[in-house]
Amino acid sequence: MKHALIAALIGTSTLLASGTVLAQAKPDTLVKQRQAAMTLQGKYFGPIAGMAQGKVPYNAEVVKRNVAFLDALSKMSWDGFTPATQEIKSRTLPAAYSDAAKFKAAQDSFMSEVGKLVATTNGGDEAAIKTQIGVVAKNCGSCHEGFREKN
Repeated sequence: MKHALIAALIGTSTLLASGTVLAQAKPDTLVKQRQAAMTLQGKYFGPIAGMAQGKVPYNAEVVKRNVAFLDALSKMSWDGFTPATQEIKSRTLPAAYSDAAKFKAAQDSFMSEVGKLVATTNGGDEAAIKTQIGVVAKNCGSCHEGFREKN
């Protein structure tokens, strides 16, 4: 019993310490993390976008797997857009910081549409899934229009 209590205390202190470290992430680290999450979004969205456009044969299992990954990834990058990161070189436009409410609305909209894609995927209707993939693509693109520097 005594050992279990000691282990629990050590585990709790480790979690608290790691939470403090995470809360103090350097701005350049936050930028790298958000970029990595978005790169992975592209990795898992690209194939299903190709399926929705008829460029790649439809595969329900790949869609389901990729949508599950996309659902998790769609939530990951947003905490990396802090005021401290606006001085770090990236493709983020100043509007992401100066119009934070609009940027937050775009984030929420994207996550909502991905959530709808998850629900649609669970329904199994290929046509509906392809339609919702298109909605997610448009939503993602609209955020890039106002908040991401073009190549």
